[in-house]
Amino acid sequence: MARIINTNSPGKRRNAHMRTIAELLRLLSQQRDVSATTKDMVASIVLNLRAISGTVEESVVAWEKRGYWKKADDFQQKWWWCELMAPSIEALIREEDWDQLPAALAKLFPHCADINVSKMTRKPDAWLGSYAKLMNEKVD
Repeated sequence: MARIINTNSPGKRRNAHMRTIAELLRLLSQQRDVSATTKDMVASIVLNLRAISGTVEESVVAWEKRGYWKKADDFQQKWWWCELMAPSIEALIREEDWDQLPAALAKLFPHCADINVSKMTRKPDAWLGSYAKLMNEKVD
């Protein structure tokens, strides 16, 4: 039997989500007013932050199974900011507090600083409809 290799690892997905966030931040910095596209972009950032949190949890569970408790804890601490940022930005979206949004998004820049965005690789359909998807979710 051949060994099955998963090429869609949590690390690759996490990097893709971070790249998407970095590109969205660059595009959002060029926006002058709050349009439907702006709302979609910001909602997409929230969804990508949630997805990153999911990949972190995946990695942590795998390391804990192997007994790498310290490594799992350190890794979780490194990515803890995603767990904090997603709900805070989502709250701004739901409250339509668009004036506070630039300050909240500015907190993401240090986490994306090492991503070089020389060319946009994401197409607009990557974030199209994200606002509606986020708003249709049931709020606890």
